[in-house]
Parts: sequence; C-alpha cells; structure tokens
Amino acid sequence: MFTTMRQLFFLSLLGLSSTWLWSLAGAAPLDGLTSSPDASGAAAAAAWPYGPFTTSGRDIKNANNETIVFAGTNWPGHGEVMIPEGLQYQSIETIVTKIRSIGMNAVRLTYAIQLVDEIYANNGADITVKAAFAQGLGSVNGSAVYAQFLAKNPQFNDQTTRLQVYDAVAAELARQKVYIDLDNHMSRGAWCCSDTDGNAWPGDVDFNEQNWYRGINYMANHARNWPAVVTMSMRNEFRTPNASPELAATKYNWAEWYRFEKIAAAQIHAGNPDVLIVLSGLNYDTYLTPLVQGTAFTPGTETFNPTGDFAGFSEKLVLELHNYETGATSCSGLQSSMSSKGYQAMHAEISTTKHVMPVLMTEFGFSQDATEWKKVYATCIADLLTKEKSGWFIWVLVGSYYIRSGTQDYDESWGLLTHDWSAWRSPSYLEGGLGPLIKATSSG
Repeated sequence: MFTTMRQLFFLSLLGLSSTWLWSLAGAAPLDGLTSSPDASGAAAAAAWPYGPFTTSGRDIKNANNETIVFAGTNWPGHGEVMIPEGLQYQSIETIVTKIRSIGMNAVRLTYAIQLVDEIYANNGADITVKAAFAQGLGSVNGSAVYAQFLAKNPQFNDQTTRLQVYDAVAAELARQKVYIDLDNHMSRGAWCCSDTDGNAWPGDVDFNEQNWYRGINYMANHARNWPAVVTMSMRNEFRTPNASPELAATKYNWAEWYRFEKIAAAQIHAGNPDVLIVLSGLNYDTYLTPLVQGTAFTPGTETFNPTGDFAGFSEKLVLELHNYETGATSCSGLQSSMSSKGYQAMHAEISTTKHVMPVLMTEFGFSQDATEWKKVYATCIADLLTKEKSGWFIWVLVGSYYIRSGTQDYDESWGLLTHDWSAWRSPSYLEGGLGPLIKATSSG
C-alpha cells in the first residue's frame, strides 16, 4: 500500500485541491485452452471486493448484502496494439491513482477477441508487448513507442506479454480498490464502432461467432485471477452489419440476438461463475425494451425468461445502455426516452415493467472543454444517474490513443485526461460536474 508521503506525492502530481481529498479510498474453454485460477470465490469473499456480487431486483449487492453503485470510466485496450492505452505516457500506478483520486470506484476495461485468437494460433502462448507494438504501429514507430512504454513501466521487459500487462493493470486496480467491468469491445482489434467495420454482429466479416464464444470464455477464466473483476460485458454495441448485407437483412433481429446471448452468457458463466454478466441491446446498445417489458423477440415469439433460459445464474444478469444524444434540447424528453428504452427496469411500479433488473450506463460522453458539460445533454444524464442511483462509466479516460482509425498518437478531445495523460483536460468539469456526480452516485 501507499505510504502517507507517497499518497501526498501523487496527489500533488494530480494538481487537485483539498476539496477532492474526500474521495481517495484508503468450466473450461471450448477446446481446452485454459488459465488456472489461483484463488477461490470463498477466499475472495473474505476481503474487498466482498464478492461474489449478485443482483437483487434493481440493485447490485456484494456478499455482505451492501448495495454497489459503480461510478467509473472506460479504459480502452481493444485497439490494434491490444493493451490498455496510455502506458507510453504514464505508469499503470499513476493512471490508477488518478482514477481513484477523484473518487471513481470502477473501470470498464476493454479487449479484442483477436488477442485470444492469436493465443490459440500461437499454440497457447500470447505474443509479447514488443511484438504487439510493432504489429499495431509498424516496426519503426512501434519500436519507439515501446521504448517509451518501458521507460514509464520498467517492471516490464522484452518477454512481457499483452495479457501480463492486463494482469498488472488489474492488480493495480485491485490494490487501489477499483472494480473492473471486463468488456469485449471488438473481435478485430481496432477503433469502434461503425456498422460497416465488419464487427457489428455475429457472422459479420470480422465477427466469427465461435471465436467470440471461445474468446469470452477464455477471458472469463483468465480474469478469475483478478480480484477486482466483478462484471463482464459480453459485447459492445450490437449494430446493423452493413458490411454483410445478406446477414443484415436476415439475421439482425431480436430473435437471433436472444439465441446467441444465451450461448455467450453460458460461456462467461462457465469461465467465471462469480462475475455478473452484462447484456447489451441493439442499435449500438441504445435500447433493451423487449427484455424489460417482456415482449416477443421478433420475428419469433420467445420472450425473456431469466430463470428458465439462464438457469443457475439468473441472479447474475445486468443490463447496460449507451447514450450519445449530445444535441438534446429537452431533458424531460431525453429521460423519458431513456426510461422506455431500458431504465424502467429499475422501476417495478411502472405497469409495463416485466423484469426488474439493475441498469448500467456503460457509455456516455462529450467533448471535455469548459462549456459542454453545462449543456442539456451532460446535465440531464447526470441528473438521471443521480436520481436512479444507477452505475455508470463515462467515455472516456484516455487523453490519446496508440492509434485510432489509422492515425497514430491520436488526440482524444472527449478524454478526461490531457494528451500525455498527465492532467485533467477540463478542470471546470471535474470541479463542477464530474466530481459532484461521483459523490452523488458512488457506493461501495
């Protein structure tokens, strides 16, 4: 653990006023390739995070029956390099300390199925980070950025693999008591998302259905070594697969979604029976209405049946929604829409609510400048999350990406951090918007 002097040192690096000090809180894969867990669920329950977590109506509960509300951010690792972003600029410890220093208690950590595919193709061995930078950025630029990565994270070397970096990130998040939602963001490692990127729907150009099941099972099993992982998202933003027109015309529907969601959920549960399993909806995960209201999964007649179709782990299911309606002009209209698209699942008193479940907003975001956070969209989302006491993960932590859409060292204007990950991009939002939202929602 940090010593007192070391804590003060890191806080001074963050440049935060004393106002913010309140928040610093002291079964097998499909074809046999496996990572062996080294701690049982029973052992984990004796200490933080006091798991395993379960659901109780609208709430997420730990093993002590305390309600947990996530207040966090997205930390991507699903790009071409396939390790968590920003490590050429700051150490893992420094980044996690920044997250924790403002009171955030959770991270949505993303990965690509390609990472697991390459492990299978390499006789069960992961590739090195050195090779991953060269593969993702080219030999010259990859070598230069890799040298920066080592300078900031000297605990690694030329033999370090991608998953070992994930392990180190997960270990530091656990050490500082930050929960992890492990999210499969893409199949092919790249920027997400587009309906023509080949990653939109099982059967799309780069979205092999069987490899997806294998990959999420592998990562669920591997993450049993991570005390902080408490939820796993099956897939980010299902959307119309317009790169595959016949698939879009014949398979993009709720009935097909329910077919593969049941298989995918079982694969995660088999890999790690302790984690909550997060279900995402259609149209870039912007609505979940059939699950909540119990209407037919068209064009079929099946309806959502947690106890029957997810037998043995129905109390592990959580819903997630995304919202990027940044041009919203009516808060009441936006909140009404969000209710009908999924948030009514947290309200048993609404007559059309069939299934009461926790709902997480795993993505929302906007430009990190001095004014955007004061507009209707940002203030309305914050008001919704506060009223609902619903868990959330803002998009996005990163100040820059190793590579995004072909541009290396891409600056992220929506990033909470500056380009070199050294400071908060919008101090006014931190003080006036984000900080109060964290304080109003974070629990556990």
